Amino acid sequence: MIGKLYLIPTTLGETEPLEVMPLSVKKVIEHIDYFIVENEKSARRFIKKITPKKQQSSLKLMLLDKYAEEIETTTYLDVCKQGVNVGLLSEAGVPAIADPGASIVKMAHENNIRVVPLVGPSSILMAMMSSGMNGQSFAFNGYLPIEKSARKKAIKELEKLSLDKDQSQIFIETPYRNDKLFADLKALLSPNTNLCIASDITLPSEYIKTLSIKDWNFQKPDLHKKPAIFILQK
Repeated sequence: MIGKLYLIPTTLGETEPLEVMPLSVKKVIEHIDYFIVENEKSARRFIKKITPKKQQSSLKLMLLDKYAEEIETTTYLDVCKQGVNVGLLSEAGVPAIADPGASIVKMAHENNIRVVPLVGPSSILMAMMSSGMNGQSFAFNGYLPIEKSARKKAIKELEKLSLDKDQSQIFIETPYRNDKLFADLKALLSPNTNLCIASDITLPSEYIKTLSIKDWNFQKPDLHKKPAIFILQK
């Protein structure tokens, strides 16, 4: 028997895990000791929160952060050959979506290891669901450039792409730069272009609103240091 790779979602903030994900996630975690994680401290905190009776001393955590050596990460699924299941745990939301875990999933497929995705909150999909924009055709563009002229060009290109393809364009920003991005979007996009801003999804402070740029000029959402998703459609 070859072990499986379980893709385990986490909460998007300090919410109770079972309020935003099914009991099946808890049951899987109860029977796994090997986890691939971005941050050991937050991973242990989440595991303890969703399975408080699980012994922390039994956990074997393998780090997949920006300092992880590729030669080391290639061994992370070796235990699957011994029939051991491994959990890939996202830092927030679902693994391998805007997340470094995709390399581990690719490696699982290459080694004929079954990949099992579990249901949980995805800020990107939940924002798209809530936007009222085209959910039949959309694209996630990650972070926009930081440099001013490159960012201006990227914003105008996304607006044109949305118009040409009738496609919703999704992107994100580092939370402390949200306000600057919002100002740039209001300054650069056409007045009739629609913009959705979704922040703190699933938290008590959740904010989701879609307006035209001309209407956003009369709004001042509190986005500073809050995880946010931006979606535009021309």
